[in-house]
Amino acid sequence: MIKAISNEYLKVKINTHGAEISSVKSTTHGLEYIWSGDKKYWARHAPILFPIVGRLKDNQYTYDGKTYEMGQHGFARDMEFDVLDQGSDWIDLQLVSNEETKKLYPFAFKLVIHYELDDHKLSTNINVFNTDTKEMYFSVGAHPAFNVPLVKDGSEQYDDYSVKFANKGTYDQIQFDVPYANLEKVEKIELDQPIKLSHELFYDDAKVVEIKNKEFTTILSNNVSDHGVSMTAYDIEYGGLWSAKNAPFVCLEPWWGIADDVHTDGKIEHKVGINKISPDKKFTAKYDLLFF
Repeated sequence: MIKAISNEYLKVKINTHGAEISSVKSTTHGLEYIWSGDKKYWARHAPILFPIVGRLKDNQYTYDGKTYEMGQHGFARDMEFDVLDQGSDWIDLQLVSNEETKKLYPFAFKLVIHYELDDHKLSTNINVFNTDTKEMYFSVGAHPAFNVPLVKDGSEQYDDYSVKFANKGTYDQIQFDVPYANLEKVEKIELDQPIKLSHELFYDDAKVVEIKNKEFTTILSNNVSDHGVSMTAYDIEYGGLWSAKNAPFVCLEPWWGIADDVHTDGKIEHKVGINKISPDKKFTAKYDLLFF
């Protein structure tokens, strides 16, 4: 089911399947910011990643002596959320653990996604509640894809766009033995200059840097028009930049977790980038999108 929230500047559509943003459209200049989900390239728009980010080694992990199987980025993106409450410019959607999730993930949880508009900004809070009697291990993230180019009249091209970073400096760039991370191959990357987009940039998969729990702002813009998207993530652990092969979009991805390291022992409590919360506690992953 598609639900809508809006204000003077933006109209947002959210699918209760996966609590996924499927459209953000300007009410002033008519631009559609969110990728269409064309299955020729990638059939999603902006999935929520939970309870893992990336891929598990051999698609499995162990907990308390038992082996569980789970696909890439977890199951939340493929499940139906309930609408808890909604106003004209905000909405809360909820997924609660059940018999189906327990087969994949042996923890009782509540996942509440809060979307709210404020002028040209869409805020997202991903709230993870541990409703179990034991510590809960999890990762969480977002995977929003943005149209590149935004203007479709032929005046802009993919390589007119760049991604720049408000947080300049040297970061650890995670290398992958696809699809797993290899923490023995971490390289340094300077983010003082914008990264110019090209399709070739993503031929060897995503670009991922370790942020180490800081506020971090990434800006997608171009040198032809004044339009783009700015993402600010709070206490973020990793940041990803990705596109499907030759696709007319790019994903700016805030992550509180990462794919398994190639050398993992498979125990979820030892997983790289794993978070844990005690019973009756909450973890909130927050990021803002500013559309211009």
